[in-house]
Amino acid sequence: MILVVDIGNTQTKVGLFDQDELLVYERLSTDAKKTDTEYSILINYILESARVRPEDIQGGALSSVVPPVNHYLYKAIKRVTGHAPIIVGSGIKTGMKIKIDDPATLGADMVVAAVGALCEHTGPMIVIDMGTATTYSYIDEHGDFCGAIIMPGLNASLESLVSNAALLPKISFIAPKKVIGTDTIGSMQSGLIFGEAARMDGMIAKIRQEAGCEAPVIATGGMSKVVLPHCQTEILYDDHLVLKGLREIYKMNR
Repeated sequence: MILVVDIGNTQTKVGLFDQDELLVYERLSTDAKKTDTEYSILINYILESARVRPEDIQGGALSSVVPPVNHYLYKAIKRVTGHAPIIVGSGIKTGMKIKIDDPATLGADMVVAAVGALCEHTGPMIVIDMGTATTYSYIDEHGDFCGAIIMPGLNASLESLVSNAALLPKISFIAPKKVIGTDTIGSMQSGLIFGEAARMDGMIAKIRQEAGCEAPVIATGGMSKVVLPHCQTEILYDDHLVLKGLREIYKMNR
């Protein structure tokens, strides 16, 4: 079994694979104030809940976009499993060429999502990850990472709107019944959800036009489930794309 951990800006995903089967999938709040001891307790609890013994874990892989948390989770994984996890970064084998100006600057989350997509699909394709940021990655027909788009995610857009407009409330991400809102909450929900869906359709069309092909689209990230039903473009959803990518990177580098 292998333990994989993806540290995001808001949430940390924890997965446990037995061969290619995902046995355990949990989300933790990303907290830079937690110590390695606290993270060790959380990981132990996840394993105990799944009735998995730490000694059954053969190794692990870790990706992160929150550097202050890396050290603590690295130590926690090593303490619990007895194995130092592979950290996704410069020098790690990914199985794909990264054709951007400075490959070392590419976020680990985008790397592992692309690798996860390539586990089950062939290029060309567009990989969308909807988290704190929404990212689009283009993978060409050779399986090479050719470039990306980064923009604010839904939560970031809402926080910006609420913090800069005193009379606008925080809202739930629930699609309203109609596009043209007749109250403040419905109007905001329309703008955020239907607006994001329209933006996704538009960005996908622009990427396909520039790439010169009708690349299929794979999406992941918690907010995808809210927005995808309102997109006109056919988009495949895979909630475990990043964890699958970590599993494959572990296999390549163990």
